[in-house]
Amino acid sequence: MSRPTTSSTAAARAKPPRRRNALPVRLSPGMACDTAFRIIARRHLDAVLAQHDGTCRGDPEALHQIRIALTHLRTAIRFFSPMVDDALRPTVWTELKWLNGQLGMVRDLDVAIDRVIAESGGELDVIAELRHWDEKRAESHRLLTRALQSARYRRLVEQTSAWIESGPWSTRRSKEAIRLRRCSLADHAAAQLAEWEATLLKKARKLRKLDVEKRHKLRLLNKRLTYSVESLEELFADESLAKQKSILKQLRKAQKSLGQLNDDARGQTLAASLNEAVPGAHIRFLNRKRENKLLRTASKAYRKLDKAKPFRSSDLAPNTEPED
Repeated sequence: MSRPTTSSTAAARAKPPRRRNALPVRLSPGMACDTAFRIIARRHLDAVLAQHDGTCRGDPEALHQIRIALTHLRTAIRFFSPMVDDALRPTVWTELKWLNGQLGMVRDLDVAIDRVIAESGGELDVIAELRHWDEKRAESHRLLTRALQSARYRRLVEQTSAWIESGPWSTRRSKEAIRLRRCSLADHAAAQLAEWEATLLKKARKLRKLDVEKRHKLRLLNKRLTYSVESLEELFADESLAKQKSILKQLRKAQKSLGQLNDDARGQTLAASLNEAVPGAHIRFLNRKRENKLLRTASKAYRKLDKAKPFRSSDLAPNTEPED
């Protein structure tokens, strides 16, 4: 069944203001944190903008990619906290969270529809059910397109870009603020990755006892760590690549399983809203055998991750000095 689409208008794409500073193309281990944050954040904001038109046209893959880019951007802001925690950060964060919410509903429906199609086998009652799902998806996409073409979205892009470039965080003169900006990327990254990994593994040990909401929070912690390691991928020294790839492999395995469990939970919620038109639609998202298998896969990945040595600054930058 084809997906409804909506064409973008002339007012579709917002563009960030002209950037004042030329930055290095690549990250380097001894790079100061303020420069590293700008490089990483710009990359992900540009990736959001690159998927704007496709998302407006109703392309599910563009929608998926814009959400990934947005999550990467939000993760970068968290990763460089408290350096970037200034008076404007809450406003920037609120607007990025708003955009994520607009994208999330349509993406959840895309995933749910794919699940229904995969399990349908062409039965007539499922075809009728899909009609209701598609109607809901079409309405959600209309609302999303309106949001992406709104003045609020354009302000979000302009404000976020300006904040990344020269927000108050970049000019604070306290000794601590200056120290945070000048800290080498390798030292900051090693400390942040180790802290996030320890938190993730501590919570993961109770995975089977977690309810849906706490499991969702664990998934977000997993995603935060995964995306941070991915953003820093070019930094790993040659001898550390195997370790980095091994850790990413386990994080991605756990992420996939937790993501499927979250999709099932979201599918149940969405199906409940169709219950009057399609009684019992939520049943296809209830599968205890599938849930247990996904939990076993995630638990096994976390056990392997727990045996790996945490990242150290030497994994990223042996004998490097901070750069200006």
